[in-house]
Amino acid sequence: MNNVLLRMVRQLVEQVVSQLAEQLNIVQEAALSPMRLMIQAVNSGIWIGEGANAFVEEVSSLVIPGVGRVGEHITHMSANTQSAREIIERGDEQASHLIQGRLADQFKFY
Repeated sequence: MNNVLLRMVRQLVEQVVSQLAEQLNIVQEAALSPMRLMIQAVNSGIWIGEGANAFVEEVSSLVIPGVGRVGEHITHMSANTQSAREIIERGDEQASHLIQGRLADQFKFY
């Protein structure tokens, strides 16, 4: 029963880590890349003037760093989730060794 439960927990944790990686990719591809392309287009002369300068400044100083922070939070959450998985696995191994050691002591053959 415990093995089944632990297997399910491990699979769930793996799914969470996988989904976090997908979300990080979405943040980078769907938000960060287009913003950088827009700045590049404005800087290459597609739009000029004070509005263009203000747009580049705002996107560069607010939007891109904000999206970067979201990516950092996702990365941090993923690392914490993987750390939790490792702790679960270590605890399971330690419990198994303890139980096996005590069972061996209980059933010594003389």
